[in-house]
Amino acid sequence: MKKIIIITDLDGTLLDPGSYSFDAALPALALIKERHIPLAVCSSKTRIEIEHYRGKLENSHPFISENGGAVFIPEGYFPREAQPPIPREDVGGGYRIIRLGAMYRDLRRAVFELRDDGFHIRGFGDMTVEEIAAVTGLNEHEAAMAKMREFDEPFIFRGGPEDHEKLANAVKGKGFNVTRGIFHHIIGDSDKGKAVEILIGMYRREYGKVSTVAIGDSHNDLPMLRRVDLPVIVEKSGGGYDPCFDGEAFERSEGVGPRGWNRAVIKLLSQKYPITR
Repeated sequence: MKKIIIITDLDGTLLDPGSYSFDAALPALALIKERHIPLAVCSSKTRIEIEHYRGKLENSHPFISENGGAVFIPEGYFPREAQPPIPREDVGGGYRIIRLGAMYRDLRRAVFELRDDGFHIRGFGDMTVEEIAAVTGLNEHEAAMAKMREFDEPFIFRGGPEDHEKLANAVKGKGFNVTRGIFHHIIGDSDKGKAVEILIGMYRREYGKVSTVAIGDSHNDLPMLRRVDLPVIVEKSGGGYDPCFDGEAFERSEGVGPRGWNRAVIKLLSQKYPITR
């Protein structure tokens, strides 16, 4: 059988959008571990936030931070020959780090310029830890980790569709892009799809042919979902799927966040990729 690789978003997908718990996905997580299936996190969260949740999940696989800002490969995870030379690469903290995103200081400069241009935006860099906790529902320890950004600036922006289009055009005019998850995000020339493509390439060099699965729930997951063999979306809080997926031929799993995630993975591993004796 082909090696199965599962790539997952966190917020609103594996993590409950209100409580940030993954308890509802525990049966599927146990099945993944039993079958030794790599589970790679691909999130808008920071490196330290993802490490926090990887610890809770007892996960030692590669991960992608801040909407494709960087790919983190644990040292020794792949043989060297499976890892192609990458122009922007670091080694440190127990990882080979493939940097794809813009530098955070440049994103913050763009935020200041956008405000000078009349856009009323407020980024995580403008907020205290207490304010981030209030707008996200995180506790203060987790909010402090969310503030430790490297490649992506989440921000709040109020306005109608026309205002959002004007903002997106203004951001592009400064050489950056906007994507959406729970918040808007200003990012460089990186996205989850580009990072996932690099990671999948490493798995292919290691295992040959692989079957790739990605699970997400929001607009910022679109590039990731379009890069895999089986894209799966879960329902948003309140039910239903993000309108950005209208017209996309993605597998739709009933259930919000980890409940939909659990249902999708169990169905996937029992029907599409059953164990053959």
